[in-house]
Amino acid sequence: MSFFPKISFQCEVEEYLTKVFRNNELITALGTQEAENKYQSLLSHLSHPPSFTTVRVNTHLASVKHVKKLLFEEIQKQFKGLCVPVLEHPKLQDILLIPVIGPRRDLKKHPSEVIVGAQCGYAVLRGAHVYVPGIVSISRSVKAGDLVSVYSDIEGKCKRGAKEFEGVKVFLGNGISELSRSEIFSSSGPLKGLGVRMIEPVYLSPSFDNVLPSHLFLQNLPSVVVSHILNPQPGEKILDMCAAPGGKATHLATLMHDQGEVIAMDRIANKVKKIKLNAELLQLNCIKAFCYDGTKALSVEKREDEQEGPPFLPESFDRILLDAPCSGMGQRPNMAYSSTLKEVTSYQPLQRKLFTVAVKLLKPGGVLVYSTCTITLSENEEQVAWALKRFPCLQLHPQEPHIGGEGMKGAGLSLDQLKLLQRFDPAAVTLQGMDINSLQDSREDDLISLANKDCIGFFIAKFIKSKSK
Repeated sequence: MSFFPKISFQCEVEEYLTKVFRNNELITALGTQEAENKYQSLLSHLSHPPSFTTVRVNTHLASVKHVKKLLFEEIQKQFKGLCVPVLEHPKLQDILLIPVIGPRRDLKKHPSEVIVGAQCGYAVLRGAHVYVPGIVSISRSVKAGDLVSVYSDIEGKCKRGAKEFEGVKVFLGNGISELSRSEIFSSSGPLKGLGVRMIEPVYLSPSFDNVLPSHLFLQNLPSVVVSHILNPQPGEKILDMCAAPGGKATHLATLMHDQGEVIAMDRIANKVKKIKLNAELLQLNCIKAFCYDGTKALSVEKREDEQEGPPFLPESFDRILLDAPCSGMGQRPNMAYSSTLKEVTSYQPLQRKLFTVAVKLLKPGGVLVYSTCTITLSENEEQVAWALKRFPCLQLHPQEPHIGGEGMKGAGLSLDQLKLLQRFDPAAVTLQGMDINSLQDSREDDLISLANKDCIGFFIAKFIKSKSK
């Protein structure tokens, strides 16, 4: 049941992906038609938001039960008494799941239009209101308090300040303009703050603007799984190599009961500030964030004893998370992927540089978890095949919890090896909408099963380093 068009790619990227999802191993295993059906289903899923909003509870400050009660009350307030459940996950006991209602097909469109950029549009589809920096165009007569229909300019072709736009646009729902057109496009410079308060979004998800900010962290379900798989223990020294904006680093610190040391690195200064702000907001003290290029994090010279930050000596860490920079094709919703093939294929060599450093920084017996939020073979299963060949000291290890599917065929890995991997494939379930009636008729077990599958595209591999190298 596709409400939006399938995700579109540049021609060369589309050709590349078509070969990936029609590779010989897959065709042999599934048959040509089944492989093609799965690929087309994936493209449809990627343009739609996941079926659930996932929030991680900061168990360092509050219990899941307490936050669940507060969140349920907040959602009832936002949804004007509509009874949408807040579910606990049986295997991920620090997250809460809120079903997403939609797509709502009966919304009336208004003559006054607001056009927003693609990224703003995707945020609206996951529960956000429209903030002024995201607004590209607005009808000429709009005043504060007017009802407006909000559309996403998915191709980025609308000119800023235009009074109308006839290009490709996707309806996101209706809202109330908080400002007039002249205020939004003021000559005194771009305004900040709320531009449109969404009152009838196509997909009804709660807004988390200033909602329990110290107690909740918005995080996709597979991103939460990663930290549980790394399984950090109190007192250990952990490295999060590419940590911004800090979701996984703060989760690791929470799982360690804020005892030990989490080194969080990112090469962009503003992103490092975000890590520090999130650690402060969640009241976690064991995180030390550094602006540093992970490919250079291995020290070739002896360090000063008092040096805290990178570069580090070999075998310095008990566990390492490499949530690698990637092509990001698993992120949802996304209706138009703009990267070129050159950009898409640039990630594999970077990931291998980071991985090589990670192996050297890991203690013997230590755990290395590699993850991405993309769907390609080259950044996922091919990296595993390369790592096992390149580093004899590494062994693939079972993952707990194992909620996603097994790895994808096409990289030459054995069936046993593929079973040790975890690939979250949004196309693992039929694309379906959810209304309040179907929600109330659903069993909780079925809803949890849907949440496990209908999430972003994601990949996880877990390695143990067996001996010093």
